[in-house]
Amino acid sequence: MLEVDVQRQLGALALKADFACRASGITAIFGRSGAGKTSLVNMLAGLLKPDRGRIALAGETLFDSKAGIDVPTERRRLGYVFQEGRLFPHLTVRGNLTYGLKRVPKQERQIELEQVVALLDIEALLDRRPRALSGGEKQRVALGRALLANPKILLMDEPLAALDQPRKDEVLPFIEQLRDEMALPIVYVSHSMQEIVRLADTLVLMSEGEVKAVGSVEDLTSRLDLRPLTGRYEAGAVLTTSVAGQDKAFGLTDLRFSGGRLRVPHLKLPLGQSLRVRIRARDVSIALSPPENTSILNMIECEIKAMSEENSPQVDVQLDARGTAIWARITARSCKALNLRPGLKVFALIKSVAIDRQSLGRRDRTARFLSEDK
Repeated sequence: MLEVDVQRQLGALALKADFACRASGITAIFGRSGAGKTSLVNMLAGLLKPDRGRIALAGETLFDSKAGIDVPTERRRLGYVFQEGRLFPHLTVRGNLTYGLKRVPKQERQIELEQVVALLDIEALLDRRPRALSGGEKQRVALGRALLANPKILLMDEPLAALDQPRKDEVLPFIEQLRDEMALPIVYVSHSMQEIVRLADTLVLMSEGEVKAVGSVEDLTSRLDLRPLTGRYEAGAVLTTSVAGQDKAFGLTDLRFSGGRLRVPHLKLPLGQSLRVRIRARDVSIALSPPENTSILNMIECEIKAMSEENSPQVDVQLDARGTAIWARITARSCKALNLRPGLKVFALIKSVAIDRQSLGRRDRTARFLSEDK
């Protein structure tokens, strides 16, 4: 377990974080800029001392103000990956990688250089210096350096924030591999819901210095009351699905979930592959009956569970598809014209092309996304 109960006054921000979660998989800390995410991670690392409180990892107390315990950073056995690689410019990639490894006693090493080089596919980079690396390559090397310190937990503070989308797409699969193949607990700070959906097992929502909610990504993104924290524009539901079929003739993949099925652009994944899918509320329309002669392939029978009550031109509608939550965002005019209300049976309409690759996250170890040339 990761147990955190800390307080710290940071200028005008009063940081107060109190939560506990499993120390396994990826725990994502999500919130807007200034929410206190980085300060919280720095407390875990020992770089920032709480005014009071306690931090414990897997039964070991790292900080306890009452007991007078404050384990130094170098003894906490934590790996840290920052927004930018912060590689040593005078060392080669090999030198950067082995910097932390040399400080780990041989009898305590569970991760070796060859293993990390293969995992991150950086053998061709070993003799280069940081100035000769792309942004994505620098972050992969930074990941490797953190891993070779043989940490008990890996802290990642917005590691993709400084990268453009192609470089993010380059690094994300390697973070998935860390989660799936090395069984290393990761605390991952981000303000990108795309990254959260793809990577996270547990979600910690922060706002104005406080932890507002902790739970699974699916549960927290389905709650209307948390919409201001999960992001109004990007708000949506997260569904756990599995690959049920392939329509090669039309380039579509059939995904099944408890509430029905989704047809999405072709994914080169095996049958049975578990996949997390994010459906944005702005991409969902509502109909009172199944429409005819329409291009929309996904029509899911639902019941209205709740509706936002704010005075706004837009209304958020929470739908229940046989136990699976789906959001729709429609105009107040449409809401009134259809006389929508809780308990009403409706159909959620979702365009296949609205579900993009960045909204998908593999949830088991059976396979990776395969390139189209394989």
